[in-house]
Amino acid sequence: MTDRTAHGNALLIRDIATLAVVPPGPLRGAQMQDYPLLHDAALLIRDGRIAWFGPDRAAPTEAGVATLSAAGGTVIPGLIDPHTHIPFVGDRSAEFVRRLAGETYLQILESGGGIRVTMQAVRAAGVTDLVAANLPRLRRMLTGGVVRVECKSGYGLAPEPELRQLEAVQELARRQPVRLHATYLAAHAVPPEFDGRPDEYLDLVTDPTLLADIVRRGLAEFCDVFCDRGAFTVAQARRVLARARAAGLRPRLHADELAQIGASQLAGELAALSADHLEHIDDAGIAALRAAGTVAVVLPGTSFFLGIPHADARRLIAAGLPVALATDYNPGSCMIESLSWIMSIAVCQLRLRPAEVLAACTANAAAALGVQSHAGALAVGYDADLVVLDVPTLAAWLYEPGRPHVRAVLIGGRIVWEAPPHD
Repeated sequence: MTDRTAHGNALLIRDIATLAVVPPGPLRGAQMQDYPLLHDAALLIRDGRIAWFGPDRAAPTEAGVATLSAAGGTVIPGLIDPHTHIPFVGDRSAEFVRRLAGETYLQILESGGGIRVTMQAVRAAGVTDLVAANLPRLRRMLTGGVVRVECKSGYGLAPEPELRQLEAVQELARRQPVRLHATYLAAHAVPPEFDGRPDEYLDLVTDPTLLADIVRRGLAEFCDVFCDRGAFTVAQARRVLARARAAGLRPRLHADELAQIGASQLAGELAALSADHLEHIDDAGIAALRAAGTVAVVLPGTSFFLGIPHADARRLIAAGLPVALATDYNPGSCMIESLSWIMSIAVCQLRLRPAEVLAACTANAAAALGVQSHAGALAVGYDADLVVLDVPTLAAWLYEPGRPHVRAVLIGGRIVWEAPPHD
């Protein structure tokens, strides 16, 4: 497949059947599918960035440039997962069976199950335990073409275990090549020791000294709140995110998943980077997100896993919102780590087109993480985070849900994973 030194400064990818030239995000409306698909193409990487792309016949012929053959496959920007709950530990498969028997997520939560089960496991785990459990997950995500992942705390539900989760993210970033972005989500639920006293709990986990320490140590970039029925109110979420933003953490929001309480409007009011879930978004929420430029992150794996209606992604795209997709990988409501499987759900159930799904998992996912100026697109000067597929078109890729089609993954211009040879 290759004639190169993977660690060299320049690499030329040739024999590309389809090159998906996804432009920088955020992309809205028709922009999510009306971008060029170049055929019989080549792409040059220099010093970790995209330096040139175009027809294969016009490829630069510089001496000493290593080459990589796409072997008639498709090359796309690397996939980005902008909403996961990595790192976590523990097992909640028994709850999965309870849901199959008819209990709802909220019923299980109210009976003492749900997030508190994971909280107990995380509180008992050290950083080493969290890293050991989640390193294989990230490595598997890499083999599926994922080059960036957002990682949330939110299962410690007390300052010290929340910090351990964030410290584990730092260590995971050092131990493998996928680029990680950490989010502080202590406002995920009220722990049992604060039952009936949610405001006291929020005061504890938004203490200015604690937030300043998180920022000083580079433990998180973002702050998130689960703002919904049975979780935190709009007023509580506003207070948490205002304090976090004052400390230097950018706001995101779990919004409109279980009910419509005004969370998406709050996301617009605060100019949050993203509002995630949106199964119950209303016209006022859509207008608020559009005015703020907030990315709408849709999580179809959660609806699939829980057996509930999907967010109406076609409505959000028609309304002019930049729509991203993510796994919501977590132990309670979506144990799906495969972003390509989420993309297949979006195509088959949400009726998104293959080009829209790719834009949602690259350019718009980058915008949801605030890195759209250098990532998530196929543009000169952008990070050479790329995926080589073993099929000639996007349609052929998504036509076969569940079948692995990634031939190679590049991060920063370096080949960090290649599929083993097969007959």
